Formats: sequence, C-alpha cells, structure tokens
Amino acid sequence: MPDNLFDISGKVILVTGGTSGIGRAIALGCAKSGANVVAGSTSPDKVAAIKQELDNLDSGHDAVAINVTDEASVKAAFDFTVKRYGRVDGVVHSAGVIKRQPSLEMPVEEFRRIIDVNLNGTFIVNQAAGRVMKEQPPHEKTGERGSIVNIASLNSYISLTEVLAYASSKSGVLGIIRGLANEWAQYGIRVNGIAPGVFPTDLNRKLIEGTPRGAFLKAHTPQGRFGMAEELVGAAIYLLSPAASYTNGHTIIVDGGFITRGVGV
Repeated sequence: MPDNLFDISGKVILVTGGTSGIGRAIALGCAKSGANVVAGSTSPDKVAAIKQELDNLDSGHDAVAINVTDEASVKAAFDFTVKRYGRVDGVVHSAGVIKRQPSLEMPVEEFRRIIDVNLNGTFIVNQAAGRVMKEQPPHEKTGERGSIVNIASLNSYISLTEVLAYASSKSGVLGIIRGLANEWAQYGIRVNGIAPGVFPTDLNRKLIEGTPRGAFLKAHTPQGRFGMAEELVGAAIYLLSPAASYTNGHTIIVDGGFITRGVGV
C-alpha cells in the first residue's frame, strides 16, 4: 500500500463524456493530480478542445472520439489508450443524456434512445474496461488491475418529475455497479459509482437555471446552492485511489445533503 493513499499519479484513466460538464471536471482534476488522462466524447470539436486543455497542463494526456452506444467505437478508444500507455488503470464513465417530457407524451423511440446511451452505454463501456483490466498485470503500487467509476444520479434513488427515461436508466446503473463489483472483484477490479446532486451542466442547465424547478431544487438542498462540477473530483480520486482499495459496489452521493432532507423547517 502506498504511503499516500490518495495518490493516482502515473495511473492511466479513461474518461467517457470527458469533454464537458462533470466528465470534463473529473478529467482535468485527475490530470492535475498526476494521472495520465484520456478524455473522450462523440463531438470532434469538443475532443480537440479538451486535448488542448490537457496539453496545457502537461504532455502526458490525450483525447479520443468515443460513442458509448457503439461497441466498435468503445473498443477502439480502449485500444488507443492501451497502445499509448500500455494499460488502463481507471475508467470514469460520465457520458449521458437527459430529456424532460411528460411520460404520457414521450415517444417510445425517445425512451429507447435515453436508455441506449445511459444504460446500455454503461454496460458497453464497463464490459470493455473489464476485458482490458482482467488481462493486464496488477498495478505495481496497488496490486489491483483496475477501478471503474460510473456516474449515477439522484434519480437513481428518488423521483424527479417528467424525466422517467433518465431515472430508469440511472436506476439501472446502480444494478450494473453492484453486479459487476460482485463478479469482478475476483479479477482485482473494483466497480463503484458517484451520484451527483444538482450540478448545472450543458446537460441540464435549461431545466434548472432560472426555473421554478431549479428554485425548488436549490431550496431543498440543505447547503442552499447548486454544486460545482469540480466538487465531484475528490470523490472520483478517492474511488480511483488506493484509499478505496476495500470500497467495492458502492455509490457515493454528492448532493449537498439533498437526499437527506424531508422537512427543512
């Protein structure tokens, strides 16, 4: 066990959805903590932009196009990472989509699209990660083959009105976390999650900034404000680090106390 339990320096970490929002903050935070980061998303422009941001920190990072619903695209991103760095020590799976729409009006095709990205994409990315990690030698410092961190949601635990497809997909993410943690511990692979509270990003900004929904969410949060994406970096680093060597199958809720509040007055 390393002297610095939270040391992720030299680890190779692939971040999906790593070009914007929560994924971007975690990618940059891990890079600043000494990891070799590969950030990816479907947008070529965003991939180029995060590559420049990472290069401005140092030369030990890269970016790659990745469509989490496409097995070939995901495999290519992992192959790219292994070819450059020799292994993949950690994966943060942050790619996702959301749409607010009354359930009686939502087309089945739209429900399927959200499930495909958020739930099927989680399985595809985790399976690809597991296949790579299982075959690589244990890390010289930690003795484990890899750590996977999936981004869940408050919607994994509670209902937020008119985002049923998103809530269904994120509830399923908890099942993937628990199931794979149970299966893959034998290979030296840990699988955990982070459930963010209310964090304004490009994914949800129109739903919560300057809206009655946003005002309610802020009022229901004991800390009285929305979170900043950078406030999720610490939880990610913990789960990727030796400090979490016996943490497996769990999801850390980072929400300013939102889920604890029943009656606030």
